[in-house]
Amino acid sequence: MAALALVPVGLGVLLRHPPLVLVGALGVAYAAYARGDAAPDLDVTLERELSDPTPDPGDDVTVTLRVRNDGGGTLPDLRIVDGVPPALATESSARLGTALRPGRTATLRYDVTAVRGAHEFDPVHLLARNPSGSRERDARIEAGGTTTMRCTPELEASSSLPLRGLTTVYSGRVPTDVGGAGLEFHSTREYRHGDPANRVNWARYARTGELSTLEFREERAATVVVCIDAREEAYLAPDPESANAVERSVEAASQAVPALLDSGDRVGVAAFGPGDCWLAPGVGDEHAARARDLLATHPALAPTPGDERFLPTTWVRRFRRWLPADAQVLFCTPLPDDYAVTVARRLDAYGHAVTVISPDPTADDTPGRRLARVERANRLSRLRAAGIRVLDWGDESLATELERASARWSR
Repeated sequence: MAALALVPVGLGVLLRHPPLVLVGALGVAYAAYARGDAAPDLDVTLERELSDPTPDPGDDVTVTLRVRNDGGGTLPDLRIVDGVPPALATESSARLGTALRPGRTATLRYDVTAVRGAHEFDPVHLLARNPSGSRERDARIEAGGTTTMRCTPELEASSSLPLRGLTTVYSGRVPTDVGGAGLEFHSTREYRHGDPANRVNWARYARTGELSTLEFREERAATVVVCIDAREEAYLAPDPESANAVERSVEAASQAVPALLDSGDRVGVAAFGPGDCWLAPGVGDEHAARARDLLATHPALAPTPGDERFLPTTWVRRFRRWLPADAQVLFCTPLPDDYAVTVARRLDAYGHAVTVISPDPTADDTPGRRLARVERANRLSRLRAAGIRVLDWGDESLATELERASARWSR
């Protein structure tokens, strides 16, 4: 179009006709404007780099995003927004506005604070405008390099967890009402041939001359499934700066699982929420590693709620099929609604002894929050009235709360 506009200019010069030259000049100017008014091409290459792709919780990680203009024209106004995972808090802005000539590279750096989980970065949002700002091109482009940050905390055992009486046939630490080998005296019975000499009641033999055998309270292992309430309703916190209840429930599970495994109990993990999050009960170092990876990175236990549809009634039926008959349940839930109470009572009624660890997410700074606190207290009372052990976990450490609860439950 610009070439055609030059024709009248040339004719006007040859014919010495100024109006014709003026018309041609206007055509050239219009062609130049039309060319400059087009939206710029977004031919760029993106590369992301993390200073530490596998940090510990709380570590600061520097994210470096490089954008290179591979096109033939200048990008006069380029806006860049990196796709930071929603669970990561940024110490500085993850945005950049710049002009970028062909073959040149712009760099965006910012810091994030690592939290538990596998965090996948979203595509980078790019917006390019022409020099006049009248046209723009919008795109989301996947960056090369590192796209996932995995933060896997260590499992740290808390104090010994008090378990209820449901046990397996294997020896462990849970006292039973069955007489046999153990530490706590249970009863005496008539001597049978083959009884070990160290269990013969020699004091009675010295007094009466009759042989009898001491019976001790047998201690057996338990099968425990730690179930975390990870529904959207459970993502509650007393204020924006505090960890939400799902995070605290995962913290409780991260302390309970190694404590139970160290005691010789069989331990499984499940999530009461969207997605099939299930680790069958087991023992050993390899099983502990699988539990650690599940608690740290499974999408069902993400630090922020997902948008997947969840059918709680279907989940309860499926969970019952997963549970071994002799399994008791350690249910970690903030009790955000009555359905959590229903699940605990239903599982207990089916014969799976239930213990509830309930992180308190309530506050009392508004009338609505005070009402929510009262409703939760009522749910705690209903569970206790049904004979279910409940630990109301406030601001103290879980180990301290467990010691207090153990003293109450042993009376």
